[in-house]
Amino acid sequence: MSELKVGLIGNGSISESHLQAYLSNPKAELVAVCDLNEERASETARKYNIPHVYTDYRELLANPLVEAVSICTWNDSHAEISVAALRAGKNVLCEKPLCKAVDEALQVEQAVRETGKLLQVGYVRRHAANIAVLKKFMDAGELGEIYFAKASLIRRLGNPGGWFADKERSGGGPLIDIGVHVIDLCWYLMGKPKVKSVSGNTYTKLGNRSNIENYDFYKAADYDGSFNTVEDMANALIRFENGASLLVDVSFSLHAKDNSAQINIYGEKGGAEIEPVLSIVTERHNTILNIEPQISTPGFDFQGSFDTEINHFVDNCLGLTENICPVEDGVEMIKVLNAIYQSAAEGREIHF
Repeated sequence: MSELKVGLIGNGSISESHLQAYLSNPKAELVAVCDLNEERASETARKYNIPHVYTDYRELLANPLVEAVSICTWNDSHAEISVAALRAGKNVLCEKPLCKAVDEALQVEQAVRETGKLLQVGYVRRHAANIAVLKKFMDAGELGEIYFAKASLIRRLGNPGGWFADKERSGGGPLIDIGVHVIDLCWYLMGKPKVKSVSGNTYTKLGNRSNIENYDFYKAADYDGSFNTVEDMANALIRFENGASLLVDVSFSLHAKDNSAQINIYGEKGGAEIEPVLSIVTERHNTILNIEPQISTPGFDFQGSFDTEINHFVDNCLGLTENICPVEDGVEMIKVLNAIYQSAAEGREIHF
Protein backbone atom coordinates (compact mmCIF):
# COMPACT_ATOMS: atom_id res chain seq x y z
CA MET A 1 0.00 0.00 0.00
CA SER A 2 1.21 3.48 -0.82
CA GLU A 3 -1.75 5.27 0.72
CA LEU A 4 -3.76 4.36 3.82
CA LYS A 5 -7.50 5.02 3.74
CA VAL A 6 -8.70 6.08 7.17
CA GLY A 7 -12.03 6.45 8.94
CA LEU A 8 -12.58 8.61 12.02
CA ILE A 9 -15.00 7.38 14.68
CA GLY A 10 -16.01 10.06 17.19
CA ASN A 11 -15.89 13.69 16.14
CA GLY A 12 -15.42 15.43 19.48
CA SER A 13 -12.73 17.94 20.35
CA ILE A 14 -9.73 15.56 20.32
CA SER A 15 -10.65 14.37 16.82
CA GLU A 16 -9.51 17.70 15.39
CA SER A 17 -5.90 16.84 16.25
CA HIS A 18 -6.26 13.49 14.47
CA LEU A 19 -7.85 15.11 11.43
CA GLN A 20 -5.15 17.76 11.13
CA ALA A 21 -2.44 15.11 11.45
CA TYR A 22 -3.92 12.85 8.78
CA LEU A 23 -4.40 15.84 6.50
CA SER A 24 -0.70 16.68 6.69
CA ASN A 25 0.41 13.09 6.04
CA PRO A 26 0.81 12.38 2.30
CA LYS A 27 0.52 8.63 2.89
CA ALA A 28 -2.97 8.87 4.41
CA GLU A 29 -6.40 9.72 3.03
CA LEU A 30 -9.50 10.43 5.13
CA VAL A 31 -12.42 8.61 3.54
CA ALA A 32 -15.06 8.38 6.30
CA VAL A 33 -16.21 10.11 9.46
CA CYS A 34 -18.72 8.92 12.06
CA ASP A 35 -20.36 10.72 14.95
CA LEU A 36 -23.64 10.44 16.84
CA ASN A 37 -24.19 14.07 15.90
CA GLU A 38 -24.81 13.88 12.15
CA GLU A 39 -24.65 17.64 11.69
CA ARG A 40 -21.21 17.79 13.29
CA ALA A 41 -19.93 14.86 11.22
CA SER A 42 -21.31 16.39 8.02
CA GLU A 43 -19.62 19.71 8.78
CA THR A 44 -16.31 17.91 9.32
CA ALA A 45 -16.78 16.00 6.05
CA ARG A 46 -17.30 19.27 4.17
CA LYS A 47 -14.33 20.91 5.86
CA TYR A 48 -11.93 18.04 5.14
CA ASN A 49 -13.47 16.78 1.88
CA ILE A 50 -14.35 13.38 3.40
CA PRO A 51 -16.73 11.45 1.09
CA HIS A 52 -18.57 9.20 3.57
CA VAL A 53 -20.53 10.27 6.67
CA TYR A 54 -22.08 7.93 9.25
CA THR A 55 -23.84 8.08 12.60
CA ASP A 56 -23.39 4.34 13.28
CA TYR A 57 -19.79 3.11 13.55
CA ARG A 58 -20.87 -0.34 12.33
CA GLU A 59 -21.79 1.13 8.96
CA LEU A 60 -18.41 2.82 8.71
CA LEU A 61 -16.67 -0.47 9.52
CA ALA A 62 -18.68 -2.19 6.78
CA ASN A 63 -17.21 0.19 4.19
CA PRO A 64 -14.52 -1.83 2.33
CA LEU A 65 -12.64 1.36 1.47
CA VAL A 66 -11.72 1.92 5.13
CA GLU A 67 -8.46 0.21 6.04
CA ALA A 68 -7.78 1.82 9.42
CA VAL A 69 -9.66 3.84 12.01
CA SER A 70 -8.98 6.42 14.68
CA ILE A 71 -11.32 5.90 17.65
CA CYS A 72 -12.01 9.19 19.43
CA THR A 73 -15.23 8.35 21.25
CA TRP A 74 -16.15 8.33 24.94
CA ASN A 75 -14.03 5.95 27.02
CA ASP A 76 -16.92 3.59 27.68
CA SER A 77 -17.13 2.67 23.98
CA HIS A 78 -13.42 2.26 23.24
CA ALA A 79 -13.33 -1.49 23.85
CA GLU A 80 -16.54 -2.29 21.98
CA ILE A 81 -15.57 -0.30 18.90
CA SER A 82 -11.95 -1.48 18.94
CA VAL A 83 -13.00 -5.13 18.99
CA ALA A 84 -15.55 -4.57 16.23
CA ALA A 85 -13.01 -2.72 14.08
CA LEU A 86 -10.35 -5.41 14.52
CA ARG A 87 -12.83 -8.15 13.65
CA ALA A 88 -13.89 -6.13 10.59
CA GLY A 89 -10.29 -6.30 9.40
CA LYS A 90 -9.32 -2.71 10.24
CA ASN A 91 -6.17 -1.50 11.94
CA VAL A 92 -6.94 0.66 14.97
CA LEU A 93 -5.57 3.76 16.68
CA CYS A 94 -7.53 3.98 19.94
CA GLU A 95 -7.37 7.15 21.99
CA LYS A 96 -6.24 6.70 25.57
CA PRO A 97 -7.31 5.09 27.79
CA LEU A 98 -7.74 1.80 26.00
CA CYS A 99 -11.02 1.30 27.91
CA LYS A 100 -12.48 1.57 31.42
CA ALA A 101 -11.95 -1.86 32.98
CA VAL A 102 -9.47 -4.74 32.91
CA ASP A 103 -11.92 -7.31 31.53
CA GLU A 104 -12.60 -5.01 28.56
CA ALA A 105 -8.87 -4.52 28.00
CA LEU A 106 -8.33 -8.26 27.90
CA GLN A 107 -11.11 -8.62 25.31
CA VAL A 108 -9.39 -6.07 23.08
CA GLU A 109 -6.04 -7.83 23.52
CA GLN A 110 -7.64 -11.15 22.58
CA ALA A 111 -9.17 -9.60 19.45
CA VAL A 112 -5.74 -8.30 18.39
CA ARG A 113 -4.24 -11.77 18.79
CA GLU A 114 -7.06 -13.55 17.00
CA THR A 115 -7.27 -11.16 14.05
CA GLY A 116 -3.60 -10.35 13.63
CA LYS A 117 -4.51 -6.72 13.05
CA LEU A 118 -2.71 -3.75 14.53
CA LEU A 119 -3.88 -1.74 17.51
CA GLN A 120 -1.95 1.32 18.61
CA VAL A 121 -2.89 2.95 21.92
CA GLY A 122 -3.01 6.76 21.83
CA TYR A 123 -0.21 7.53 24.28
CA VAL A 124 0.61 10.77 22.53
CA ARG A 125 3.23 11.95 25.01
CA ARG A 126 5.50 9.08 23.98
CA HIS A 127 5.69 10.79 20.59
CA ALA A 128 6.72 14.26 21.81
CA ALA A 129 9.84 15.76 20.26
CA ASN A 130 11.52 16.26 23.63
CA ILE A 131 10.99 12.56 24.43
CA ALA A 132 12.71 11.59 21.17
CA VAL A 133 15.72 13.65 22.24
CA LEU A 134 15.72 12.26 25.78
CA LYS A 135 15.45 8.67 24.51
CA LYS A 136 18.70 9.05 22.58
CA PHE A 137 20.51 9.91 25.82
CA MET A 138 18.76 7.10 27.68
CA ASP A 139 19.30 4.48 24.99
CA ALA A 140 23.02 5.35 25.07
CA GLY A 141 23.00 4.54 28.79
CA GLU A 142 23.78 8.09 29.89
CA LEU A 143 21.16 8.13 32.67
CA GLY A 144 21.68 4.52 33.75
CA GLU A 145 18.85 2.48 35.27
CA ILE A 146 15.84 4.64 36.16
CA TYR A 147 14.78 3.81 39.72
CA PHE A 148 12.46 6.71 40.63
CA ALA A 149 10.05 8.95 38.78
CA LYS A 150 7.49 11.50 39.86
CA ALA A 151 4.81 13.19 37.85
CA SER A 152 2.32 15.92 38.61
CA LEU A 153 -0.36 17.49 36.41
CA ILE A 154 -2.32 20.01 38.45
CA ARG A 155 -5.31 21.95 37.17
CA ARG A 156 -6.54 24.46 39.72
CA LEU A 157 -9.86 24.73 37.86
CA GLY A 158 -10.10 22.40 34.91
CA ASN A 159 -12.96 19.91 35.05
CA PRO A 160 -14.20 19.95 31.42
CA GLY A 161 -17.65 18.74 32.48
CA GLY A 162 -19.88 16.85 30.07
CA TRP A 163 -18.76 13.27 29.47
CA PHE A 164 -15.45 13.96 31.23
CA ALA A 165 -17.45 14.52 34.45
CA ASP A 166 -19.64 11.44 33.98
CA LYS A 167 -18.00 8.40 35.57
CA GLU A 168 -20.20 6.02 33.60
CA ARG A 169 -18.88 7.30 30.29
CA SER A 170 -15.36 8.33 31.29
CA GLY A 171 -14.45 5.73 33.92
CA GLY A 172 -13.21 8.44 36.26
CA GLY A 173 -11.81 11.94 36.46
CA PRO A 174 -8.30 13.38 36.24
CA LEU A 175 -6.63 10.03 37.00
CA ILE A 176 -7.97 8.25 33.91
CA ASP A 177 -8.06 11.40 31.75
CA ILE A 178 -4.72 13.12 32.27
CA GLY A 179 -3.06 10.85 34.84
CA VAL A 180 -2.88 8.03 32.30
CA HIS A 181 -0.59 10.19 30.15
CA VAL A 182 2.05 10.85 32.79
CA ILE A 183 1.91 7.43 34.41
CA ASP A 184 2.36 5.80 31.03
CA LEU A 185 5.18 8.14 29.99
CA CYS A 186 7.17 7.51 33.18
CA TRP A 187 6.55 3.75 32.99
CA TYR A 188 7.66 3.75 29.34
CA LEU A 189 10.87 5.65 30.10
CA MET A 190 11.58 3.41 33.09
CA GLY A 191 11.66 0.43 30.71
CA LYS A 192 8.10 -0.78 31.40
CA PRO A 193 8.93 -2.73 34.60
CA LYS A 194 6.39 -5.14 36.06
CA VAL A 195 4.12 -3.57 38.68
CA LYS A 196 4.38 -5.02 42.18
CA SER A 197 1.87 -2.92 44.12
CA VAL A 198 -0.21 0.24 44.00
CA SER A 199 -1.39 2.53 46.78
CA GLY A 200 -3.71 5.37 45.84
CA ASN A 201 -6.05 8.06 47.09
CA THR A 202 -8.87 9.96 45.40
CA TYR A 203 -10.71 13.02 46.68
CA THR A 204 -14.13 14.48 45.91
CA LYS A 205 -14.01 17.58 48.10
CA LEU A 206 -14.56 20.46 45.66
CA GLY A 207 -16.65 19.18 42.76
CA ASN A 208 -16.44 20.96 39.44
CA ARG A 209 -16.63 24.44 41.06
CA SER A 210 -18.95 25.72 38.35
CA ASN A 211 -19.70 28.64 40.65
CA ILE A 212 -16.31 30.25 39.91
CA GLU A 213 -16.55 33.47 37.89
CA ASN A 214 -14.02 35.49 35.88
CA TYR A 215 -11.77 32.51 35.10
CA ASP A 216 -11.87 30.74 31.75
CA PHE A 217 -11.20 27.04 31.29
CA TYR A 218 -11.88 24.39 28.67
CA LYS A 219 -15.43 23.05 28.65
CA ALA A 220 -16.69 19.97 26.81
CA ALA A 221 -19.31 20.44 24.13
CA ASP A 222 -21.91 18.85 26.43
CA TYR A 223 -20.83 20.81 29.53
CA ASP A 224 -23.40 20.85 32.35
CA GLY A 225 -22.33 22.73 35.46
CA SER A 226 -24.88 20.91 37.61
CA PHE A 227 -23.48 17.42 36.98
CA ASN A 228 -20.25 15.78 38.20
CA THR A 229 -19.57 12.23 39.41
CA VAL A 230 -15.76 12.03 39.10
CA GLU A 231 -12.93 12.72 41.54
CA ASP A 232 -11.34 16.16 41.95
CA MET A 233 -7.84 14.78 42.33
CA ALA A 234 -5.86 11.58 42.82
CA ASN A 235 -2.42 10.55 43.95
CA ALA A 236 -0.60 7.25 43.98
CA LEU A 237 2.60 5.41 44.75
CA ILE A 238 3.39 2.61 42.29
CA ARG A 239 6.06 0.06 43.21
CA PHE A 240 7.73 -2.17 40.63
CA GLU A 241 9.26 -5.63 40.94
CA ASN A 242 12.73 -4.30 40.10
CA GLY A 243 12.60 -1.98 43.12
CA ALA A 244 11.80 1.19 41.18
CA SER A 245 8.91 3.45 42.18
CA LEU A 246 6.66 6.12 40.66
CA LEU A 247 4.91 8.90 42.56
CA VAL A 248 2.04 10.70 40.81
CA ASP A 249 -0.62 13.32 41.55
CA VAL A 250 -3.19 14.84 39.20
CA SER A 251 -6.19 17.13 39.59
CA PHE A 252 -9.14 18.69 37.81
CA SER A 253 -9.84 20.99 40.74
CA LEU A 254 -7.55 21.99 43.60
CA HIS A 255 -6.91 25.10 45.67
CA ALA A 256 -3.55 25.60 44.00
CA LYS A 257 -2.02 28.96 43.11
CA ASP A 258 -1.36 27.96 39.50
CA ASN A 259 -1.77 25.14 37.02
CA SER A 260 1.42 23.11 36.88
CA ALA A 261 3.06 20.26 35.02
CA GLN A 262 6.13 18.48 36.38
CA ILE A 263 7.55 15.16 35.19
CA ASN A 264 10.94 13.99 36.47
CA ILE A 265 12.90 10.74 36.18
CA TYR A 266 15.99 9.76 38.16
CA GLY A 267 18.65 7.21 37.25
CA GLU A 268 21.93 5.89 38.59
CA LYS A 269 24.01 8.04 36.23
CA GLY A 270 21.71 11.01 35.67
CA GLY A 271 18.21 12.38 35.73
CA ALA A 272 15.87 14.42 33.59
CA GLU A 273 13.15 17.01 34.01
CA ILE A 274 10.69 16.46 31.17
CA GLU A 275 8.03 19.00 32.02
CA PRO A 276 7.73 21.93 31.92
CA VAL A 277 10.82 21.77 29.64
CA LEU A 278 13.45 19.12 29.02
CA SER A 279 16.58 19.38 31.12
CA ILE A 280 19.12 16.61 31.74
CA VAL A 281 21.24 16.34 34.89
CA THR A 282 24.43 14.31 35.10
CA GLU A 283 28.01 14.32 36.41
CA ARG A 284 31.33 14.84 34.64
CA HIS A 285 34.75 15.03 36.30
CA ASN A 286 33.20 15.17 39.80
CA THR A 287 31.01 18.10 38.79
CA ILE A 288 27.22 18.20 38.47
CA LEU A 289 26.05 19.39 35.05
CA ASN A 290 22.63 20.71 34.06
CA ILE A 291 22.28 20.09 30.33
CA GLU A 292 19.75 22.25 28.49
CA PRO A 293 19.08 20.65 25.08
CA GLN A 294 18.70 23.26 22.37
CA ILE A 295 15.55 22.04 20.63
CA SER A 296 12.64 23.89 19.04
CA THR A 297 10.04 22.37 21.38
CA PRO A 298 11.65 21.65 24.78
CA GLY A 299 8.21 21.12 26.35
CA PHE A 300 5.16 19.12 25.26
CA ASP A 301 4.10 20.23 21.78
CA PHE A 302 0.43 19.27 21.58
CA GLN A 303 -0.31 19.19 17.83
CA GLY A 304 3.25 18.32 16.88
CA SER A 305 3.05 15.24 19.08
CA PHE A 306 -0.24 14.20 17.51
CA ASP A 307 1.32 14.64 14.06
CA THR A 308 4.15 12.30 15.05
CA GLU A 309 1.74 9.82 16.63
CA ILE A 310 -0.44 9.67 13.51
CA ASN A 311 2.61 9.39 11.27
CA HIS A 312 3.77 6.45 13.39
CA PHE A 313 0.33 4.81 13.07
CA VAL A 314 0.23 5.25 9.31
CA ASP A 315 3.73 3.83 8.93
CA ASN A 316 2.81 0.92 11.23
CA CYS A 317 -0.19 0.11 9.05
CA LEU A 318 1.98 0.27 5.93
CA GLY A 319 4.50 -2.09 7.50
CA LEU A 320 7.25 0.51 7.63
CA THR A 321 7.77 0.69 11.41
CA GLU A 322 7.25 -1.31 14.61
CA ASN A 323 4.42 -0.25 16.93
CA ILE A 324 5.79 1.38 20.12
CA CYS A 325 2.34 1.59 21.76
CA PRO A 326 0.96 -1.96 21.50
CA VAL A 327 -2.24 -3.26 23.04
CA GLU A 328 -0.29 -4.98 25.83
CA ASP A 329 0.78 -1.55 27.13
CA GLY A 330 -2.84 -0.43 27.09
CA VAL A 331 -3.86 -3.46 29.13
CA GLU A 332 -1.11 -2.86 31.71
CA MET A 333 -2.09 0.78 32.15
CA ILE A 334 -5.76 -0.11 32.73
CA LYS A 335 -4.62 -2.58 35.40
CA VAL A 336 -2.69 0.21 37.12
CA LEU A 337 -5.50 2.77 36.89
CA ASN A 338 -8.10 0.31 38.15
CA ALA A 339 -5.80 -0.68 41.01
CA ILE A 340 -5.38 2.97 42.06
CA TYR A 341 -9.16 3.44 42.13
CA GLN A 342 -9.56 0.16 44.04
CA SER A 343 -6.87 1.13 46.54
CA ALA A 344 -8.55 4.48 47.15
CA ALA A 345 -11.98 2.88 47.59
CA GLU A 346 -10.78 0.14 49.93
CA GLY A 347 -8.12 2.09 51.79
CA ARG A 348 -5.39 -0.47 51.25
CA GLU A 349 -2.44 -1.26 49.04
CA ILE A 350 -3.23 -3.44 46.04
CA HIS A 351 -0.70 -6.18 45.20
CA PHE A 352 -0.36 -7.51 41.67
